[in-house]
This record gives sequence, C-alpha cells and structure tokens, in this order.
Amino acid sequence: MPLTPSNIFSTTLVLACAGVGVIGTASGQTAQNISIYTSTAEKDCRIVEAGTADDGGGTRVCRGPSGLVVVVSEGDLRETVSVGRNRKAAANEPAAQERFGPFNSTTPTIEWRLPGKDKPPYALIQRWHLADIEDEGKDGRPIAKQLLVVTRLSPGPVCRVAYVDVKANSNANDLAREAADTIARDFRCGTDKVKVIGNSGRATELARP
Repeated sequence: MPLTPSNIFSTTLVLACAGVGVIGTASGQTAQNISIYTSTAEKDCRIVEAGTADDGGGTRVCRGPSGLVVVVSEGDLRETVSVGRNRKAAANEPAAQERFGPFNSTTPTIEWRLPGKDKPPYALIQRWHLADIEDEGKDGRPIAKQLLVVTRLSPGPVCRVAYVDVKANSNANDLAREAADTIARDFRCGTDKVKVIGNSGRATELARP
C-alpha cells in the first residue's frame, strides 16, 4: 500500500495484508513481518505547542502502537519526527535532532513494521517531501521531491537508517519495507551512515548533508 495522503488512517491500527514478509529467527523457524498504519494528521494528534504566524511550526503528539507516541515538531518550514514512550523520551532520541536542509514536510501516514501481530514495532516508514529550489513550478515555488525514510526504533536509539527515492524507484515501498526488515534492528545510530536503497535520485541528493 503506497504511503499517500489518501491512505491516512485514524488512530485505529489497521493490519495490512500487503507488504507481509518472512524472516528467519534464531531457532531456524520463520516469522511474518507485517505493517500497520497510524496517522500524524493534526486532527488525530494532541497539539502541545502552537506554531507562529511566520512559519506555522508547533509540536504535536500522536498515538502509535504498543504504547508509543510520535512527536512531530515543525520550525522554519522544516519538520522532525521522533518516537518514544512519551514526549520527553521522544525528544531525547537522535531522531529528534535529525533535520533535512531543504524546506520539508511529511505525509501524515506512518507505516510501522512489526515481527507479528501484537508485537512491538522495530521500524517505521514515512514519506517526506523535500523542496527543490533548483526546480520551480509555474507558480515560482520549489517542486517537492518525495523520499521514503526508514527509522529504527527501540530497543536502542531511534534514528534514520535508510532513504528510498520515490521517483527513481517504481517499487519504492517494497524497498523501504525490505530496508526496515533487514537493516533497522542492527543499525548503530551515530556510527553507521544512513543508507540509500535502490536507485539514487534528486530526493536522495537533497536528503544528504
């Protein structure tokens, strides 16, 4: 299921039949990875800091699975997204400090990757829109480039682990799920570099420092 605004769910979690994978376990058995979806739209979240008239901004706390919350903060037309047991915990994660240089925003659908039903998630996938000042539309505004961002979750720090350029990869959603399933849990925040998965494109160029 593509991560697009038309797929926004409310705080009700929905099991996705698509995107189910199989991984090996330490015992040699197999376990199914599944996806569920939640929303970070303002109507589905609690506003904890109001934005300013200049750049919007503000902070909202959104419900996630397994007792987690998603904290979305915006300032200077740029967003950060982090996850934790509460707002304070999320604010202390590396993800809370991970920013893109270009102006950006996120699609309010989060895809969570779980090792099975009722299990805590190990990664999330979200679609970002990065403003490309070198590619303006007829209205003179930068045309946004779409990027899927894979973020690892606890145990351990929460941080970005992989980027997938949406335009450059027709199977971008599948690539992001595969990255979540194979990279996220062993990724070392602060040591390992975020990986570009699949074909590179303008979105991945904009995402790099």
